[in-house]
Amino acid sequence: MLKRKEFILGAAVGLTFAAAATAGGVISWPGAQAAPAVAGLIAPSGGAGGAAFAPPQGAPLSFAQIFDQVAPAVVQINTETRIERPRGRGGVLQIPGLPFAVPTPEDGEDGEDNTIQGRGAGSGFFISRDGYIVTNNHVVENAEKITVVLSDQRELDARVIGRDEATDLAVLKVEGNDFSFVAFEEQNEPRVGDWVIAVGNPFGLGGTATAGIVSARGRNIPAERSSNYVDYLQIDAAINTGNSGGPTFDIYGRVIGVNTAIYSPTGTSVGIGFAIPVTVAKPVVDRLMRGEQIQRGYIGVQVGEVSREMAEAMGLQSGQRGAFINEVNAGGPAERGGLRAGDIVVSINGERINTMTELTRRVANVAPGQTMRLEVLREGRRQTLNIRADARPSESELNNPTTDDSGAAEPAKPAAPTGEVVAGLNLAELSPALRQRYEIPAGVEGVVVTGVARGGDRRFSAGVVIMMINQRPVRSVADVRGQVQAARAAGRSSVFVLVRTPNGNAPVVLELPEGD
Repeated sequence: MLKRKEFILGAAVGLTFAAAATAGGVISWPGAQAAPAVAGLIAPSGGAGGAAFAPPQGAPLSFAQIFDQVAPAVVQINTETRIERPRGRGGVLQIPGLPFAVPTPEDGEDGEDNTIQGRGAGSGFFISRDGYIVTNNHVVENAEKITVVLSDQRELDARVIGRDEATDLAVLKVEGNDFSFVAFEEQNEPRVGDWVIAVGNPFGLGGTATAGIVSARGRNIPAERSSNYVDYLQIDAAINTGNSGGPTFDIYGRVIGVNTAIYSPTGTSVGIGFAIPVTVAKPVVDRLMRGEQIQRGYIGVQVGEVSREMAEAMGLQSGQRGAFINEVNAGGPAERGGLRAGDIVVSINGERINTMTELTRRVANVAPGQTMRLEVLREGRRQTLNIRADARPSESELNNPTTDDSGAAEPAKPAAPTGEVVAGLNLAELSPALRQRYEIPAGVEGVVVTGVARGGDRRFSAGVVIMMINQRPVRSVADVRGQVQAARAAGRSSVFVLVRTPNGNAPVVLELPEGD
C-alpha cells in the first residue's frame, strides 16, 4: 500500500519500539586479498589497503558532521485543525496516519459543534535567513494554527504564504531575520546509489536523522493524492509518519528532495520512500515565495496508456505509443475542440507523446488561454485538432465533483432483456427502459451488457456500456458483431473496447471465445 506520510492527528499516541538485532542485512565489503580472476566476473574496487572493514572509497566515515551542519535548518511543524466526527451515539474516528480508530463522544444537542480538535505534526526546513520554510501541502492543509519548533526548542507561530496541491508543496513564513537555512542543489542531479540523509520529525520525536541511498529516479507512484507532475526520487533512508515535508540531503548537506510518501504494507518504513526532487520543488517554491498562484493548463480528459495488448487488439502498428483518451468531460476544452473518447493523442505542438504522463505534463505547462495543436489517431487515421486550454481547477474540486443529493425515491427498475450473444456477452441496444434500469446518462451511446454467456469474459457485468470497439463508435449490436468478425478474419484473437462503467470509462481488451 502506498501511503502519504500523513502527520499525526489527535491525542498523544503511545509508541512501542522494537529493538532490532542488526541495522540491515549482511554487507560484504571488498577484502584486502586479491581474488583469482574469473571470466565474466566484475571485480569490486578495493578499499583502503589493509582495512578489511573500512567503507569503500567515497563513503563518509560518519554522517555526524553533515547532521550538525544542517540540523539547525530543519524544523518540526505542529498544526491544529477541526475534524468532523461521525454523528450518532458515539463511535470511532479513523485518523489519517494512525493504524487504529479513536473513540468519539456522543453527539450533543442539535446545533452544537460536531467537530473535535485535531493536532498534527510534520517536518519542514528553512530556505532563507528571513524565515521562509518549505513543507508538504498535506501537512498544513486546513490548519487553523501552525507552530514551528526549531532545533533549539524555540516555538514560533507560522503563516501560510502559498500552497500547491498538485505537487504537494507549501511555503510558510515565521517572523525573524537570522535563521540558519539550507539550499537546493540545482547544478547536479543525484544518481542511483548516491548517499542520502533524511532529517525530520518521525512520530513527533523531532531531530531525527536516517541515512541510505537513492534507490531509483523518475518514479510515478499510484498513491492517493500523489502527483502526476512529479517524477519522484525513491530512497531507502527510513521515513515515517511525521517526516512529511522534511528535507533529503546529499553528503554535502544540500537539499535534493522533499520527503512526501512511502510504500508500506504496515504504514511504517520498509525502506521504500519517495521525495519530490529539486527540479520540481525549486520552481514551485520560488513562485509561491513571490506570492504567485500556480496555474496549469487544463483540457478536461481522463487518460490512460496504450498497452501492447490494446495496440494488438486495435490492429495498430507495432510499437504504437501515445495517450489514450478514456473520457472527455462534458463542456470542457477538449470536447469543444473536437477530442473524443477513444482517440489516441500522439503529439502536442509537434512534440511526440508516448505516455499519459507526458500528455498530462505537456498540457499543464501550457498557459491558460493558449491554443494547442493535438495530433490524434482516430479509427486508424491521423487528425489534427486545435484545443484552447483553460485553467486547471484545484485538486479538491477535481477529486470531489458535485453530486445530486436530492434524496428522491428511485423509480422501479424494469426487467432487462436477455439480449443477443456476441463475443460471449449478452448485448442489447440502449432504450429508455435500459437507461433507467442501469442509470445510464442520456449522453452515453452504445450497447449495454445484460449478462455474460458461458465462456464469456467475467470482467463484464450487467449495466456496462460498450461505447467503442476498435476505436469506432458503437450504435448497435450489429456494429459489435461486424468488428468481431473483422478481427477474426484478420487473425486477431481479441478486440479493443471502450466501456462505460459506474466508475467512469475504461479501456478493455476483450478476448474472443471460440465461436459465439
